[in-house]
Amino acid sequence: MIDLNKPAVLILTQRALPLASQVAALIDGEVHGAEARVSGADLVFPETKAHVRELFHAGRPIIAIMASGALIRLLAPALADKSTEPPVIALSEDGKSIVPLLGGHHGANDLARLIADGLDGHAAVTTAGDLRFGVALDAPPAGYVLANPDNAKAVMAELVAGASASLSDPDGIGANWLRSSRIPFADDAEVTLTVTDQARNGDPLELIYHPKTLVLGIGCERHASAEEAIALAEKALADGGFARASLAAICSIDLKADETAVHAVASHFGVPARFFDAATLEAEAPRLKNPSSIVFAEVGCHGVAEGAALAAAGPKGVLVVEKIKSRGATAAIARATEPVDPHSTGRARGTLYVVGIGPGSDGWRSPEVSQMVARSTDLVGYSLYLDLLGELGRDKTRHDFDLGKEEARVVHAMELAGQGKTVSLVCSGDAGIYAMATLVFELFEKGGISEAARRIEVQNSPGISALQGAAARIGAPLGHDFCTISLSDLLTPWEHIKRRVTAAGEGDFVIAFYNPVSMKRRTQLAWARDTLLDYRPFDTPVVLATNLGRPGEFVRTVPLGALDVDDVDMLTVVVVGSSESRTVTTGDGKTWVYTPRGYSGKSDTGMTGAAE
Repeated sequence: MIDLNKPAVLILTQRALPLASQVAALIDGEVHGAEARVSGADLVFPETKAHVRELFHAGRPIIAIMASGALIRLLAPALADKSTEPPVIALSEDGKSIVPLLGGHHGANDLARLIADGLDGHAAVTTAGDLRFGVALDAPPAGYVLANPDNAKAVMAELVAGASASLSDPDGIGANWLRSSRIPFADDAEVTLTVTDQARNGDPLELIYHPKTLVLGIGCERHASAEEAIALAEKALADGGFARASLAAICSIDLKADETAVHAVASHFGVPARFFDAATLEAEAPRLKNPSSIVFAEVGCHGVAEGAALAAAGPKGVLVVEKIKSRGATAAIARATEPVDPHSTGRARGTLYVVGIGPGSDGWRSPEVSQMVARSTDLVGYSLYLDLLGELGRDKTRHDFDLGKEEARVVHAMELAGQGKTVSLVCSGDAGIYAMATLVFELFEKGGISEAARRIEVQNSPGISALQGAAARIGAPLGHDFCTISLSDLLTPWEHIKRRVTAAGEGDFVIAFYNPVSMKRRTQLAWARDTLLDYRPFDTPVVLATNLGRPGEFVRTVPLGALDVDDVDMLTVVVVGSSESRTVTTGDGKTWVYTPRGYSGKSDTGMTGAAE
């Protein structure tokens, strides 16, 4: 799966593809088609029932162009808890009827209306609250959290039966989404709808909504204790009597973007961490209750905890918990006049995904890599590698680089992440094998990047390397000890490469040669061939694998002594067998290469290695 949040538009016939593509464009989804009957879909599946249930269990929104009854029967055994059901919508083949079947209050109704508007169709919304009151009380809008959802059924039953409701907004935060509904309000009603950031329990016929209006600012020493910072944050909430569900974000100065304690607090409360530069925090100095000249001398602003909370709460926000201290941390809370969107205040700690996409085909790209790319805002890489992402790279900002610009490529990716963006540095094969991952960490060590770039989060994800792909296509040539050697002398002196080739020959390793030739470099592979012939037979199998996993893939085997450099190009990986490597032809006439490890001559009692 590419993106767990991306809606899947499911079709079973080719004639439904144009409509599915239109719907996918409307909702930023992807088209899933039955493998036997649909071509041109973003993803194909072999068996409908299994695929629909897999999407459902993964929480993917499903829009199926099929009869409602058929879709219900497919999903019936999977239904268990309505509170966790993803949106499921049935769509008629003419696009006129859009029926939300499940997850109406989890986005299905809104999705149905969006699709209906785009197709000029009808959203057949049937949930009682939506129809009668124009609002779903158990699914408040973004920025509000229902604290006691177990009360929703009883409250809705009373309202549908004709009861009125009273609206309580003791903090004056505002609840326009309730006021603008068709709910009948009265002062002395039995049903109460309360909007508050205070922690409290509701009455049986009361629903309590916590608005995301609180921002917790935090400052701390370098390498402060995460446990201490969490305890201080909990104390700040308790001192104000606030509900943790009303927390919108944890905020601090950008110098703390890589501080473990700050992110531990954010993770503890399940909210984003956002950061401001010193100048932004200093602009809040007139509103600080506890300004500090010592803090100003250290970081360039008179207060981190109070300043960050106020900066995120906005110009009308107020400090509701002044700065409190522990041994190594400070905390304060500010309240905004309306729910805070954390993604539009300050900036995130940037993330750099260093991903290997394998040789190129979608099938050889790991789900984790696909998810990282899907989450990214920006993609950085050699143009060919970015092109190989296909639809996965759609709607991303591309930063294309030519070959030979490796350091500039990595610096650019790190600096983009330093701006708070989520960036994928895209490499072919595995990013840690003759690729860009090593340069990322070299730049951390030697410098050449900004302070902001030094504070980014880095995550690596493995990819299938060319040597693995070549080995799999031809059999098992890596079944025993092997090594890899790059024949490019652009970064490594040729004398060093010669010494390594000779040592590998003497050690009788299977050798995978990367960068065997280039437009200007044609002699190194010939030298390696001639040197290895001193240590292994003329007929030692050599695997030549070109365009692995891509159109034009060509994998063949030649004897070492007959290896012709002109048969090798820049897109070819060369795997030279050891003296023990051999070929075998199966009944279908295919020739395979393998390097025995000695299993066939070893008794069961002697096999003790975990890898065996």
